[in-house]
Amino acid sequence: MTEEAGHVTEEAGHIEPKTIGKLRERFADQIVDVTVREGDDAVTVRRERIVEICTFLRDDPDLLFNYFIDVCGVDYSEFDPDMPRYGVIYHLYSLGHNHRIRLRVLLDEDDAKIDTVTGVWKGANWFEREAFDLYGIEFTGHPFLRRILTHHQFVGHALRKDYDHGKRQLCTEVWDLEFE
Repeated sequence: MTEEAGHVTEEAGHIEPKTIGKLRERFADQIVDVTVREGDDAVTVRRERIVEICTFLRDDPDLLFNYFIDVCGVDYSEFDPDMPRYGVIYHLYSLGHNHRIRLRVLLDEDDAKIDTVTGVWKGANWFEREAFDLYGIEFTGHPFLRRILTHHQFVGHALRKDYDHGKRQLCTEVWDLEFE
């Protein structure tokens, strides 16, 4: 990587990718952490401006993250007791520039909410519903947030680390299927 592709950070000899440099220029107050390791760029950001950050990543001509790969939830409760319990991870790819980035937002257990990015990438719709169903992360403004992998009578969120995996919850009431 050359200096033209990125900029040199304060750490001696470390060259930061252009993507992260542009994010720092525009959203310095929103960046919590940056990891650059062998082309695996990851940026942890605050949740308050996630829609604006995602829109910038999609629309900036030098970035053009026009391919939304996925969004997933993570339960960090057994990872580090000092960090927030949940993470929302966005994987993005630029077809035009052939580069990728991972965005992460950390959420406290008692406030596991974040704005939906379905207005930025329609493809986020299904993945946000998965994260809601399996982790209980609420995506504010989502057009149709409801369970999709567990049944409507299911209590709890199956991928939370405190969920009893031996617990059985049978669906006793069948709903008519509705398709949009």
